[in-house]
Amino acid sequence: MNTATLHQEIVLFFENIPQYYGLKTEITEGLCTHRDNLDANLTTWNLSVFELIRSAYRKTGDKLMIEGDTMYYEISADRIIDFKSLSPNEYEFIEQYSETVYRITKISFHLKD
Repeated sequence: MNTATLHQEIVLFFENIPQYYGLKTEITEGLCTHRDNLDANLTTWNLSVFELIRSAYRKTGDKLMIEGDTMYYEISADRIIDFKSLSPNEYEFIEQYSETVYRITKISFHLKD
């Protein structure tokens, strides 16, 4: 994905994120050293679940943030190398922090029944 398309997709995601306010939100975060090999044995995973109440862009530091009552999570906008929709309510960001360190963030929004 080229840089202009990637930027446009990310902006569109954050412009539309208010539709998920009030929904159960699940963030799965993985730290790995091989972008193309997310073997569970080679990746450190974290899971957070909260109700989404707010999102914003923090210009200082170039960060995208989402927040719940007990959770605050940031994605470094200038480090995003890939973004995609995995399903209508699930998204994945990949940030690159060095030549061999990547952070994969999967965000899932659970629709109310």
